[in-house]
Amino acid sequence: MTATLVAKDLAAGHGERVLFSGLDLVVAPGDVVGLVGVNGAGKSSLLKLLAGVDTPEGGSIALSPPTATVGYLPQEPDRRPGETVGQFLARRTGVAAAQVALDEATQGLVDGTPGADDAYAAALDRWLDLGGADLEERAEAVAADLGLAVGLDQEMTSLSGGQAARAGLASLLLSRYDVFLLDEPTNDLDLDGLERLEAFVQGLRAGTVVISHDREFLTRTVTSVLELDLHQQQVNHYGGGYASYLEERDRARRHARDEYEEYADTVTGLEARARMQRSWMEKGVKNARRKNNDNDKQGRAFRSESTEKQAAKARQTQRMIERLDVVEEPRKEWELRMEIAAAPRAGAVVATARGARVERGGFSFGPVDLQVDWGDRIAVTGPNGAGKSTLLAALLGRLPLDEGHAALGPGVVVGEVDQARGLFLGEMPLVEAFSAAVPELSPGDVRTLLAKFGLKATHVLRPAATLSPGERTRAALALLQGRGVNLLVLDEPTNHLDLAAIEQLESALASYNGTLLLVTHDRRMLDAVETNRRIHVADGRISES
Repeated sequence: MTATLVAKDLAAGHGERVLFSGLDLVVAPGDVVGLVGVNGAGKSSLLKLLAGVDTPEGGSIALSPPTATVGYLPQEPDRRPGETVGQFLARRTGVAAAQVALDEATQGLVDGTPGADDAYAAALDRWLDLGGADLEERAEAVAADLGLAVGLDQEMTSLSGGQAARAGLASLLLSRYDVFLLDEPTNDLDLDGLERLEAFVQGLRAGTVVISHDREFLTRTVTSVLELDLHQQQVNHYGGGYASYLEERDRARRHARDEYEEYADTVTGLEARARMQRSWMEKGVKNARRKNNDNDKQGRAFRSESTEKQAAKARQTQRMIERLDVVEEPRKEWELRMEIAAAPRAGAVVATARGARVERGGFSFGPVDLQVDWGDRIAVTGPNGAGKSTLLAALLGRLPLDEGHAALGPGVVVGEVDQARGLFLGEMPLVEAFSAAVPELSPGDVRTLLAKFGLKATHVLRPAATLSPGERTRAALALLQGRGVNLLVLDEPTNHLDLAAIEQLESALASYNGTLLLVTHDRRMLDAVETNRRIHVADGRISES
């Protein structure tokens, strides 16, 4: 079924803060709309409105036809206790809910409920359209194709991070919705997964709205861009792809700045003229008063006429200012000016692994021999589940080895952004969790530092676990600036970060002089960040190029 989603005059906010208003959007079959904006601009909130998960403060959302199915896939697929891989796939594809509706309709037929025939027919059509008839067979084939080497009856909570990412991708590839709403589908995907996702989105006949901070993915897939500009309080729609959007946006911003500066220069010039005219008028009045006793009637008349002319000119200039169309100054965008604080240099050898081997369940890592020297900038690549995070954990001494040896060198101070952003997942308020990690900073300094990363009063008193993934990532980056490090370990740092923050991180890495271990599948970041070594991890073994 082809379907069109239409949103008119949508408005949403958090408390008294307006996220957006007057938002119009049409998503027709084959459209791929890239939804962009800084963290906190309302991108995920908009997707929830379009999906019917939340209710807008204003406006309307309609589907044509009304029976069309909408698939909303949030950025953090919850792994529910006791739920198997097969059940997870059925839930994410909408088949599980459709099965429940079909069972209820079938019972209605048995009970002779009025209208049961029509309800059953509608439920059956929905179940078939979503792919319920052959989901299990397709799921097994897709799981095997993705290398998800687990049974469909295995519980989701038992999967590794890489396996869970593949299960999430499988749920998308198996989906047959009429409209797709995808929130950060590229997170945690390896290069193979990204290519599969791109091919899937490019081949969709359904309309799609996608949030992503993967610049290469956006460049390859989207047909238009909807920008939520939080700073200007505007909603901007750009036709064309992502590269075209960047050009048009920069051109529009330059034009807005030029237009304002021209207006400001005109006002400044007119105000200067008005001041001069008033000054001349006041000087004329003073002269007239001083020479009031002058018997020269002709001179008095001349001075009076001259003063009135200056007053008239001043009034005329003021009216010119008032008649100008006011051009508001474009708000300066908030920028993450990030720096990575450097600790004193460590020794010549930063980390070593000799014959390091780890056995975890059915996964075998190693044996691995690796030496990381001072100043090395190493990119670590490899498919999901290959052992990249295991390699980092072994080098940092967090993971007990079954064989071999791993150690950090003397004087090494580690700064880490782990894949799970684990430091900020508890119930402790953010400000307390952060302060515990940098006890040398005063509470005031902690709040100031977090504010620099866009985490203000509304964030710091909340339990860390209630923050969005992007906000937790910002907190982890703030920690790098709050304490000096000389070994920087970044495991998928771009996940959940907005585009501007990613570019700021790349800039900060360019000026960082310590040792770097970078795990990322972000193709633009791999090109942008200078490295001198590249280690590839596959099937628990490493190779270097």
